[in-house]
Amino acid sequence: MTSAHQRRRGILAAACISFAAFAGFATSVAAQPWPSKPITLVVPFPAGGTTDVLARSIAEPLSKALGQPVIVESKPGAGATIGADYVAKARPDGYTLLVGAVHHAIATSVYKKLPYDYQKSFAPITTIALVPNVLTVSAANPAKSVAELIAQGKSSREKLTYGSNGNGTAQHLIGTQFENLAAIGLVHVPYKGSGPLTTDLLGGQVAMSFDTVTPVLAHIKAGKLRALAVTTGKRSSALPDVPTLAEAGLKGFDIGTWFGLLAPAGTPKEVVARLSAESMKIIQSTDFGKRMADIGAEPIGNTPEQMAGQIRDDTEKFARLVREAKVTID
Repeated sequence: MTSAHQRRRGILAAACISFAAFAGFATSVAAQPWPSKPITLVVPFPAGGTTDVLARSIAEPLSKALGQPVIVESKPGAGATIGADYVAKARPDGYTLLVGAVHHAIATSVYKKLPYDYQKSFAPITTIALVPNVLTVSAANPAKSVAELIAQGKSSREKLTYGSNGNGTAQHLIGTQFENLAAIGLVHVPYKGSGPLTTDLLGGQVAMSFDTVTPVLAHIKAGKLRALAVTTGKRSSALPDVPTLAEAGLKGFDIGTWFGLLAPAGTPKEVVARLSAESMKIIQSTDFGKRMADIGAEPIGNTPEQMAGQIRDDTEKFARLVREAKVTID
């Protein structure tokens, strides 16, 4: 055997050893148990709103349960659809999750074009909580009841304004329903989230809002804002003396806002199952229940299948309301 031939065989053998080592390393990495690195919860609204509060409420105990940091990251804009699109396009490995909401079920019908499909682009994990929405005005507003606010709207030369967390959100649709049932004209003012909306509501830049209870509760208790009615079918435990809109005369009004965890479609079933099981334990715990009571939220903690059904049913329900309200966004 020539020395040149021996050298070629040596090079080939070394290459085979290197390849085998690389393959073993790759297999080792692929076989690492999930989770082996930090997990990101994407909040599609600015910090400080209900979505952010709920995300942080579950992030810490979930981090302890999984043994990895769970990081909350805000990606706001376009009625919560920018953050949703980001997660829909993320690698389906269980490390990037969406804190989704009823807003996304509504957006399906409101937006003419969405870069994702809420029912097909995500794997539901669990619904965290249901939070009632509340019709709120500044304490400086003379209206002490829904009837007085409606009378104010009918007698005013200018239309009353209401703020929301963005076009196509639950607050936007609630506003259009209120406008139709009360037979008054309103001007919709969309914001990127609850933080800037609440600031302007306190300052009188908008006449009212239909935001969730969480970001306005402290201001209501402090007397800076006045709650006139909740939008759900039953009263809120956080505001037991505040009537429902149905009780205030707008029969049939029953809209609340739920929030939940979703992963990109294609995420391994065992990862979704682990996330669901750990999240449900947290949500159904006494400590979490107390935390939710403090912010006016009702903990849910359902299965991925139940959450998928919830999304399907709400998408159909709100599609009808969107058609009736004639709310569309390009």
